[in-house]
Amino acid sequence: MVDIVRRLGSARIVVIGDLIADEYVYGRVARVSREAPVLILEYDSTEIVPGGAGNAANNAAALGGAVRLVTLVGRDEPGRRAERALTRRVERRGLVRPAGFRTPVKTRILAGGIHSAKQQVVRIDRRSSRPVTEQERAVVARAAHAALKDADAVLISDYGSGLVTPALARELWQRVQQRKVPVLVDSRYALTRYRGLTACAPNESEVEQALGVRIDDNLRVLERAGREILKRTRMQAVLITRGSRGMALFTPKAPTVHIPIFGTDSIVDVTGAGDTVVATVTLALAAGASFEAAARLANYTGGLVVMKRGTATVSADELRDAIRRAGPDAAAPVTKRG
Repeated sequence: MVDIVRRLGSARIVVIGDLIADEYVYGRVARVSREAPVLILEYDSTEIVPGGAGNAANNAAALGGAVRLVTLVGRDEPGRRAERALTRRVERRGLVRPAGFRTPVKTRILAGGIHSAKQQVVRIDRRSSRPVTEQERAVVARAAHAALKDADAVLISDYGSGLVTPALARELWQRVQQRKVPVLVDSRYALTRYRGLTACAPNESEVEQALGVRIDDNLRVLERAGREILKRTRMQAVLITRGSRGMALFTPKAPTVHIPIFGTDSIVDVTGAGDTVVATVTLALAAGASFEAAARLANYTGGLVVMKRGTATVSADELRDAIRRAGPDAAAPVTKRG
């Protein structure tokens, strides 16, 4: 596992999809308002970091990978600040900045006392005031095709703006299959519309929404759901993340691999954890890892990132340290079928 982490530094991936500006507004609880039963916060500071495809790109870069990001970015202040927060290992030639496009923003208000940790009290989502145009999609598609040269893996991050589509995913897949380059997708709302790619990494609630089922602790329902997603998407692997219940890896004609959660289930913040997981899997596959090894590495990074506040990343050094602390027994497969 540590050897795979070493190889991550030579992997090159392309991340294509929706960049979101994750805005954090920090305040201190002052008192309860006289106007309404709400808290009054004394403002401290504001931070904007890249979320969505931007977070996935930053996570892959933090693990040592060379990343090309292809996305739309507004010429507005949230877009400029999110772009500035991309790490230096993220190549930005694929950033398209059309006039009139507004960067989607997720604003999280966090409040706390002087000596207490700040907690999220409300989130405000601001999507672009207009849909993505055909011309913008075409420009991004051309940038995506240009970025594929010498890529070792491709990650499509679909947060539902309409920028990336199953048709574009299929085009990219066809372009790189002669070199057997993995193409992965992370789709919030259209999971089963992406078919014939390498892998996907939905969370349990996304699977439940796609299939109209309720999984909870029922492993039989989980097994049927995972196999159904495999069947509908015709992918080589489906990795379902289950929060404090760990992960489940499904591949055709092989037993399901259940991976217990790494670390504690006392989670600090799950914001962006899905981006961390799918970025790790993509980078690991680019470095030549098997599906199971990639999933186990992602289990480590997912367990580490949820112990951090806000939209965060995990470094290669943190990952190596986690593997060593877990010991050799943690790499033993835990399988269960049916």
